[in-house]
Amino acid sequence: MAAAMATPINKTEDTIVCYAPNMITTNGVWQGDNPLDYSLPLFILQLTMVVVTTRFLVFILKPFRQPRVIAEILGGVILGPSVLGRNSRFANTLFPLRSVMVLETMANVGLLYFLFLVGVEMDISVIRRTGKKALAIAIAGMVLPFIIGACFSFILHKKDETMTQGTFILFLGVALSVTAFPVLARILAELKLINTEIGRIALSSALVNDMSAWILLALAIALAENHATSLASLWVILSSTAFVAFCILIVRPAVSWMIRRTPEGESFSEFHICLVLTGVMLSGFITDAIGTHSVFGAFVFGLVIPNGPLGVTLIEKLEDFVSGLLLPLFFAISGLKTDVTSITSVGTWGFLMLIIVLACAGKVAGTLLVCIYYQMPVHEGITLGLLMNTKGLVEMIILNVGRDQKVLDDESFAIMVIVAVVMTAIITPIVTSIYKPARKFIPYKRRTIQRLKPDAELRMLVCIHTPRNVPTIINLLEASHPSKRSPLCVYVLHLVELTGRASAMLIVHNTRKSGRPPLNRTQAQSDHIINAFENYEQHAGCVSVQPLTAISPYSTMHEDICNLAEDKRVAFIIIPFHKQQTVDGGMEATNPAFRMINQNVLANAPCSVGIIVDRGLNGSTRLAANQVTHHIAVIFFGGPDDREALTYALRMSDHPGTSLTVLRFISGDDAADTTEQSRGNPNDPRMLTVETDDTMERQLDDDLVNDFRMKTMNDESIVYNEKVVHNGEETVAAIRSMDNVHDLFIVGRGQGMISPLTAGLTDWSECPELGAIGDLLASSDFAATVSVLVVQQYVGMGPNEGVGQPDSPGQPDEQFSNMQNMSRRPPPRGQTVFNT
Repeated sequence: MAAAMATPINKTEDTIVCYAPNMITTNGVWQGDNPLDYSLPLFILQLTMVVVTTRFLVFILKPFRQPRVIAEILGGVILGPSVLGRNSRFANTLFPLRSVMVLETMANVGLLYFLFLVGVEMDISVIRRTGKKALAIAIAGMVLPFIIGACFSFILHKKDETMTQGTFILFLGVALSVTAFPVLARILAELKLINTEIGRIALSSALVNDMSAWILLALAIALAENHATSLASLWVILSSTAFVAFCILIVRPAVSWMIRRTPEGESFSEFHICLVLTGVMLSGFITDAIGTHSVFGAFVFGLVIPNGPLGVTLIEKLEDFVSGLLLPLFFAISGLKTDVTSITSVGTWGFLMLIIVLACAGKVAGTLLVCIYYQMPVHEGITLGLLMNTKGLVEMIILNVGRDQKVLDDESFAIMVIVAVVMTAIITPIVTSIYKPARKFIPYKRRTIQRLKPDAELRMLVCIHTPRNVPTIINLLEASHPSKRSPLCVYVLHLVELTGRASAMLIVHNTRKSGRPPLNRTQAQSDHIINAFENYEQHAGCVSVQPLTAISPYSTMHEDICNLAEDKRVAFIIIPFHKQQTVDGGMEATNPAFRMINQNVLANAPCSVGIIVDRGLNGSTRLAANQVTHHIAVIFFGGPDDREALTYALRMSDHPGTSLTVLRFISGDDAADTTEQSRGNPNDPRMLTVETDDTMERQLDDDLVNDFRMKTMNDESIVYNEKVVHNGEETVAAIRSMDNVHDLFIVGRGQGMISPLTAGLTDWSECPELGAIGDLLASSDFAATVSVLVVQQYVGMGPNEGVGQPDSPGQPDEQFSNMQNMSRRPPPRGQTVFNT
């Protein structure tokens, strides 16, 4: 049966298609040839159309948060007899019957390699570690829909068919009860449920479900031999078992030997990779010859390849080509075979709705029962049930095999494809509307370092993009002086972008610590980062480290960071600056998206934020195990951000190996003011700015500085200087003239502060998110290449939060008007000074 059956004549069983063996490539349009009469140009055009259509649909469905599978199946349906193929000219020109053989073959090659990759990525040990709860949910979520499918099979099954009732039950049941593990992992990551309990249970259950579906599929194909009396089915099952045993006992040790022969860190030889890729086709050939489907062989072959460097190499070599180009072909073929018009009677459509509702309800009910037994909330049970309804690849394979084996006729096939699409499509919208994770909005007061009690634990959230960020951040944490009196609790968040390629297994692995070899580069990085911090935790006293991973699109990554900070009641978030130091000392942007994350975090953070400009903050002169010499400089102008920076530096100065220099800049006019004890002339425009800068702010600055000086009077490692300057140029000159011994500058972001001392500095700042001074220190042309920590203090959202707080809102700066939406500060109150 062929893909584009445009005319009723094609519907007969004995359509004869003639293939011309020599009509592969064309002689060219100028010779009078029509390229579409030849198989190669036609195939290339079909492939291009399929890929373009699916990509276009992916783009359109993205705002609706639909998984890619849906776009791929719909693309096929649109190109097939349901939509465009209704035009017989289109169908006969672009998808003629003779082209079906080439298309199907290529689609199955793509499928073969894709399922091999799925096998390589899948980690059976995860299933062994699955908890009882997830196992029970997986089983309950398969049994009920299976029973529902069995009941329907009696209605759908036509008596005159050669097919036995038992096989039909098996096909329908399996098709309704499977859960697509890869699709589910993507949906969970999209909905930000990956790190929740419900997400973990859903993933573990889906894994078990996926494996069971494979076994049932192999069984269903084996039993699909139409003559029920023959012993053929038994032979198929026995030889399949023998094949699996052969793979485990002979192939796996052989591959392990090959891996051992390759030195660690070396790449695998071309010959070895070629061997493995040939093995995939051989396995496919053997299982096809036995009588199960060829993809079964490829999947088993993938499963026996040990996790580790070989798996990583194979995935990196094949992933994009297979899943981007060849796999959409398979889904498109399924769509091309789906003829919605073959569902004729209204009764059948009603029946279709009934199947959708009941199969969905069956899974939900099964899952809900287990959840109630385990005393989980009902809405969580329903959410889990809905999530388990995700359909995807395995479902499509089952339906295609069923159609090829004549288990399903056109009508049943079309019904089942629509059921799969609808069930998967409705999940995201429904789950988003019913499952709102109970967010514990605990109004915690210690959202800034300044408000922290001297003997309280300091909780920090450290965000990391790549292992390059690790050494500086560990040194910064070490310099933060964790002590028995005030220990450090660090949450290390590895930020991983959720791309089209992020494999489902990566997501599972990252949500749980496993001592397994990494599956791909991202995971190797994650392991590297976690190991570095755990090593630090063991060697440093009074520090507890909790590694976590955030997998989400860069556009919403800040939500993960801010939600985590809120949940863990963090006082300070540290994020790396989006530029890295190059060999020649310049700064180059690593990824523009990192900058967007930083801006979003600054705008939405529930606590103070520090952006670290990493220029190698090294503990170069290590004196003893915990003795590191750091020379830290704080540049203080005033305002909430600068006060937070000074408080943090004060904490650091308690470290025996740290020397601290504080340079406070005082406006020349201010200095004059204090000597004359006068308020100046309010009509002087420059005075106006200083006046607007709330007097209360200045009072708070003075209080903090005086307190700081009192505490550090007798400490020789702490130097306090005041510098009187009149304008921006003098400020820059003073900063440039600072001696070159420092290895860390801590400055406030100065958001919302108007000061004549930084006037004009913001006009040509490259990165306004660092503030005027931070940007100056981080720019490539600044002579001293020193790491910079730019601090923004959290200022409460309203008057009720944290009564009696020492922080008072600042002013929005005209020059920062473009950043105004990024400030969490309340509207300016400065002008009220004049009314009083």
